[in-house]
Amino acid sequence: MRKVFKKVFYLYYDGFRNMTFGRTLWIIILVKLFIMFAILKLFFFPDVLKSKFASDEERGNYVIEQLTKPKINNND
Repeated sequence: MRKVFKKVFYLYYDGFRNMTFGRTLWIIILVKLFIMFAILKLFFFPDVLKSKFASDEERGNYVIEQLTKPKINNND
C-alpha cells in the first residue's frame, strides 16, 4: 500500500516539476482561491453567531433550534 502512495506522489511531483505554462496557471488558481476564501470571508461573511451569543453552548443551542424548527406551510 505504501508503494502505491509513493508512486502516486512521484507521478504528480514529476508532472509539476516538468511544467512550464502550467505553473503560471496554478499560481493564478491559488491566488483566486485565496481571494475567494480568505479576503471575501473577512468582508462579506462576518461571524454573526459570535457577536450574538456569549458561549459555545448558546451558539450550539441556537443552531440546533434553527435546524430542527418545523417549517410552516402557508399553502393549506
